[in-house]
Amino acid sequence: MPDIRSLLFGDREEEWTRKRETENIIIGYGYKKFSKPPIIGKNPLIRSNTVIYNDVTIGDNLRTGHNVLIREKTTIGDDVLIGTNTVIEGHSRIGDNVSIQSNVYLPKKSYIEDNVFIGPCACFTNDRYPVRVKYKLRGPIIRKGASIGANTTFLSNIEVGEGAIVAAGAVVTRNVPPWSLAIGAPAKIKALPPKLKVPNRI
Repeated sequence: MPDIRSLLFGDREEEWTRKRETENIIIGYGYKKFSKPPIIGKNPLIRSNTVIYNDVTIGDNLRTGHNVLIREKTTIGDDVLIGTNTVIEGHSRIGDNVSIQSNVYLPKKSYIEDNVFIGPCACFTNDRYPVRVKYKLRGPIIRKGASIGANTTFLSNIEVGEGAIVAAGAVVTRNVPPWSLAIGAPAKIKALPPKLKVPNRI
C-alpha cells in the first residue's frame, strides 16, 4: 500500500496521481465553479477513500483514517488526527493538536479550538428544529483542552468550556462550563474530579 507520509502536496505530481487512482483519494473536489484547490501542509498521511473539497486549508502533519470527508470552507491546524468515517460538513474551523476519533459527525459552523479530544461516534448538530422551523444553523463551540467522550450527542449551538469533560453517552442540551463534567442523558453538570483537572495529553 503506498505511503504518502513523506510527500508534500503538489510535489511529485505523478506519484500523487497514482495514489489518488489506486486508493480512491480525492483531493480538490470542485463543488462549484471557480473554487480553489485545497492547501495542505507538510507530511500529510491521507488514507484511502478520503475526499477533501476545494477551498480547504490544512496545516502540517495531517493524519486521516479511511473514508474521511472534509468539505469546503474548512480550516484545520497543525498536528490533527481525523479518524475513519468521520464527516466534517464544512464552513468550520479546527485548531492545532486536535484528535478526532472514528465515526464523528461535525456539522457546518463547527468551531474546535486547540488540544481537543473527540471520542468515537460523537454526534454534533447545528439545527435545533430540523425541517420544522426556520433556524440559523449554529454548530458546536469546543474550547481549548476539552475532552468529548464516545457516543455523545449535542444539540445545536452548544459551547463546551475550556478543559471540560463530557462523559461517554451524554446527551448535551446546554452549555458546559469550563473545567466541569457533563454526564448523563440529558447531561447534568457536576464538579470535575481533581485528578482530571489536568491538560489533555494528545
